[in-house]
Amino acid sequence: MVWAVPMDDRKRRVLRAIVTLYGADGEPVGSGLLAEQFGHAVSSATLRNEMAALTKLGLLEQPHTSAGRVPSAKGYRYYIDNLLDTGARLPAEEKRQIDLLFREMDYDPERLAESAARALADLTGYCVVATTPKSEDLCIAHYEVVQVGRSAAAVLAVTTAGYVRTRVARVRSGLSREKAAALAALLNHSLTFVAPVDLSGRMLAELCSQIDPELVPVISAAAAILQDSVKPHVFLGGEQHLLDWPQLDGKVGDILTLLNDEEQAAGLIAPPADRNESVLLGEDLEPQIPGLCIVSDRYLVGGGLWGSVALIGPTRMPFQKLMPLLHTFADQLGEGMSGKRKDTPQAAAPRRTVIYKEDLE
Repeated sequence: MVWAVPMDDRKRRVLRAIVTLYGADGEPVGSGLLAEQFGHAVSSATLRNEMAALTKLGLLEQPHTSAGRVPSAKGYRYYIDNLLDTGARLPAEEKRQIDLLFREMDYDPERLAESAARALADLTGYCVVATTPKSEDLCIAHYEVVQVGRSAAAVLAVTTAGYVRTRVARVRSGLSREKAAALAALLNHSLTFVAPVDLSGRMLAELCSQIDPELVPVISAAAAILQDSVKPHVFLGGEQHLLDWPQLDGKVGDILTLLNDEEQAAGLIAPPADRNESVLLGEDLEPQIPGLCIVSDRYLVGGGLWGSVALIGPTRMPFQKLMPLLHTFADQLGEGMSGKRKDTPQAAAPRRTVIYKEDLE
């Protein structure tokens, strides 16, 4: 963002200090506390003048007449765009603790994203949203059809990223082993390596015309898996922490409504294409949710696959502390989703490979 407001170095230092102090304890920052932060190298009178100037510029607010100042939404946006150091590194001991957390997680993509969201929520005290990897080029590399019970069939599909998707279809007359094999052969001939956008009603009608009408639910289940293959799944952890923040009083219902729509939530926490991280304020949303902040980081899996993980909380987050932690979690998620898991005495990492059609021929 291009900033037209005249800001000298001292004003930037004052704003950075107020954001940090307010994020630490949630109390308006007065000139006395600010002077201590500067080691009394600047007088309280000078700092009061700088705070008054920042307030006039709309970067600070004064909750009460005699109170100190707090950052405004405009002030947070200036801080995030101009003063926040996103390259800070996590202390070695904290990184080691996160390594240990990930070693205990199941590395199935859905379970890993869910476990990571819960672990990060427990660690930070914020709500967390994590998605499974996505790619516009993802499709199905192989299908299997298995009878499960007298009147049900399980359709299993392996995506080109090596992940397994499953759906159950009701088959009233049952499904013999021969019929299951024939259905799997039909699906592998017609629906593998097909982009979801190319799956047409005409194609499905043609497939259904080749089988017993009672087996049509199996084709429908396979098509649903294909359509779902490019959509990231979204997992929430620590939703209860939204109730801990006075800034979000009366807004939790709106926030959860926003996050419980998977497609909307995945888009909301995805950083812009040219960045790996982003900080979204509630004032950036439509409709606005003042006081809300969404700090997101992208994780990379390889083969064009990527996902997102985000912290959801009030705008007074301690950004400088949380960003390195979020980066580390994103890196660990990327390694886990790609199969680069550090071996432990309990288990070795399952290998995940990208599958190409010529590998199956």
